[in-house]
Amino acid sequence: MLAPAKPANEPERVSTLRSMNILDTAPEERFDRLTRLARRLFDVPIALVSLVDTNRQWFKSCQGLCVPETSRDISFCGHAILGDQVLMIPDATNDERFHDNPLVTGDPNIRFYAGCPLRVGNGVKIGTLCLIDVRPRILDAEERDLLRDLASMAEQEIEAFQLATIDELTQVSNRRGFEALAEHALSICKRMNTPASLLFFDLNGFKHINDTWGHAEGDRALVTFAETLRDVLREMDLVGRLGGDEFVALLMGSNAQDGDLVAGRLKEALARRNAEAQRGYDIRYSIGRIEYDPAQHGSIKVLLAEADTAMYRDKQAGRRH
Repeated sequence: MLAPAKPANEPERVSTLRSMNILDTAPEERFDRLTRLARRLFDVPIALVSLVDTNRQWFKSCQGLCVPETSRDISFCGHAILGDQVLMIPDATNDERFHDNPLVTGDPNIRFYAGCPLRVGNGVKIGTLCLIDVRPRILDAEERDLLRDLASMAEQEIEAFQLATIDELTQVSNRRGFEALAEHALSICKRMNTPASLLFFDLNGFKHINDTWGHAEGDRALVTFAETLRDVLREMDLVGRLGGDEFVALLMGSNAQDGDLVAGRLKEALARRNAEAQRGYDIRYSIGRIEYDPAQHGSIKVLLAEADTAMYRDKQAGRRH
């Protein structure tokens, strides 16, 4: 068995995939519809939308297979993203890359594989739309074209998914994207027994900015606050705009004291931005800080609600950060 090599642009490829906020999200009909169609059109038992992460391939849609992911080292799709065309394996038992692969020698007993790379906006290949059969076969030229057409539809759905999870103005996660990512992050923290803290922000006087300087200036204030948040946080932390002038940040591996330190850095960084801009107003905010407790916070929605309450206490106390 030959494990797939890594593409030359692997860091950019993985960064692009993870920035799309699609990994570990729930099944969706628009993707399942495509894999059901692929399975029927090609008369195969298995069809997948597979996304190749650092050490695994994860299935956004999975028809005919009962596992959500497999190791990248044994993946066929890891090989498929190395090329630009459909990768077709007529009989895996006769291919030196796969003949002793556990997916061939054991369940699901792959013989035939065909995978079309999925590309996103910047051209990187993040995964495949693939077909799997337990009997050897070959796709003719017309069938390969059909598979490419279905892959193009999958690419369009992925682009639509990204637009649905990213706030267009600030380019941070929207509520849907943040909640999906945060649920996964909290499950990791719970499994690894590591802390996490949630910061909930509400801009003070935002209506006054819109009413006095106009909505374009209000948009600039929102973008400035989001940029400042990203500047003071680590790459592993999650940032989201829940809507309007509400923002959140989930700090993985951080307890309440760490959250206070981050809040302090944000206050200093925003003060510098305010001083440099001299817009006629300062961007100010109220904040709620909650440390994640797996016993009390069964979901990100519960944690958000508690942090929201803490933020309003801060606002009612008249604090100006």
